[in-house]
Amino acid sequence: MNEFLTYGSLFGSSFLSATLLPGSSEAVMVALLIAQKGSVYGLLLAASVGNTLGGLTNILLGRLMPQKGQGRWHDTAMTWLHRLGPAALIFSWLPVVGDLLCVLAGWLRFAWLPSVLFLAIGKTLRYIVIATATLQTMQWWH
Repeated sequence: MNEFLTYGSLFGSSFLSATLLPGSSEAVMVALLIAQKGSVYGLLLAASVGNTLGGLTNILLGRLMPQKGQGRWHDTAMTWLHRLGPAALIFSWLPVVGDLLCVLAGWLRFAWLPSVLFLAIGKTLRYIVIATATLQTMQWWH
């Protein structure tokens, strides 16, 4: 597999995994690390950028939604999100909840720069943890 396909497949998988579509970019990253395809830093960059752009896609979708509020859960979620603001996006890496956080951040019209910053930090930290755990396990195994 050439480098373009290596990084491109991880980027694509990471992007799709961050949108509302199902995906498993973590498994792709672990497989590429085990197969020693590409550099660790290149894989981290491809996965982080792809996943961050996928999260931004969810934010854009949230901005397109009409702003109507109803119910107790809505009020609770909005109070929590308004209190944390864009910093809540540091948890955007969480399964299911992370996608919802991104959509809500767009719906609430959070400021772009802090949103992108916290989104990127959360997504990147997840891939750093996955890569570190994979590499440590590989080192221990051999």
